[in-house]
Amino acid sequence: MTPKTEERHQSPGESLEARVTAALVGAAVGDALGGPVEGYSPDQIVQRHGGRVHGIVGPWNGDDWRTARPLAPYHKGDGHVTDDTLLTHALIRVYATVRDHLDAYALAEHLVPDLITNPRWIPELEAEALPLHRVFLAEKWLVTRLHYGHVDPREAGVGNIVNCGAAMYMAPVGLVNAANPRAAYAEAIDVAGAHQSSYGREAAGVFAAAVAAACAPGATADSVVTACLSLAKDGTRTAIEKVCEAASRHGDFESALTPLREAVAPYDTVGPDYRAPSLAARRPSRLHAIEELPVALGMVLVAGGDYRHAVLGAVNYGRDCDSIATMAGALAGALGSPVPDDWSKRVAEASRLDLWEPARTLTEVAREIFGKDLERRRAHERAFTAIGGRGCSD
Repeated sequence: MTPKTEERHQSPGESLEARVTAALVGAAVGDALGGPVEGYSPDQIVQRHGGRVHGIVGPWNGDDWRTARPLAPYHKGDGHVTDDTLLTHALIRVYATVRDHLDAYALAEHLVPDLITNPRWIPELEAEALPLHRVFLAEKWLVTRLHYGHVDPREAGVGNIVNCGAAMYMAPVGLVNAANPRAAYAEAIDVAGAHQSSYGREAAGVFAAAVAAACAPGATADSVVTACLSLAKDGTRTAIEKVCEAASRHGDFESALTPLREAVAPYDTVGPDYRAPSLAARRPSRLHAIEELPVALGMVLVAGGDYRHAVLGAVNYGRDCDSIATMAGALAGALGSPVPDDWSKRVAEASRLDLWEPARTLTEVAREIFGKDLERRRAHERAFTAIGGRGCSD
């Protein structure tokens, strides 16, 4: 460490607490902004809203949200978060209980019981309900396989549809491993084994690594992408590379919408019509990738890490844009770009959730885990040195 680095004073926005808060609040706000236009194309979004979406909007079907298909009975819009945020907060509660690194067994022992036994306020239902009643089929899989099927948690994700279900709530894993993307990747791959297989599981690992990389001092959108490419495997790596190559040629999301979709299309199994997936959709493959993570990284790159620009790009991309905006929001927040106060306050009020309390909890837990890691590392060093393992250069 150079003297210049030693003397450098940390600004408030660079602290662990600030990064965790911006990442988690940023993810929730992105989720809420993307929810009401999820499943539609950029052109359909323009037609419905008379132009691009630039903030919080109402339900696609207006006051008919309770009965209109295909979204009924969910009140998507008006600042309501979706299952992306509900699961992110659920994973933070698991960390708060375990107070150490997690694995697939932690989902079986703590997350699943939370989903099926503890009623919580569900913004899209405008009612208290078990989280199980809101999560998608790919997340109900956790309950089926782990609670009823008693499947080995490390293998329970095999057979599930391969989508972004696990990746969308892995930001806490990246934050617990802040500035250590390799450790975040390994932990998320283990945790996600209970939920997903193939490129769905891989995306969970890479997204956690991206969040961890974004927390590093001096991190940029480019350095986050570099960290992802150093860890990602198979089709996930190639998709990220191609999408980010396309993103590097754009400085605004408007011009990037079509090029980013064209870049990811060869790796996306869902196909051009998001609501009518192809027969090969969401099946395991070493050649393919989920769409959401590469596009989120691409939008963060287009935006140069700016939160508002990245999230609005993700929202107006359409398709699974609540999850894309969740990921883009987490990454931009972790990079230190502020979440607009008017958005965060409105989302918190509309969703009837304290968006800041989970961040305080996770920051505290992350510090505890780091302390345990430090003791474990020192114990290993002592043991390794005792058996003559340290080289002469040490």
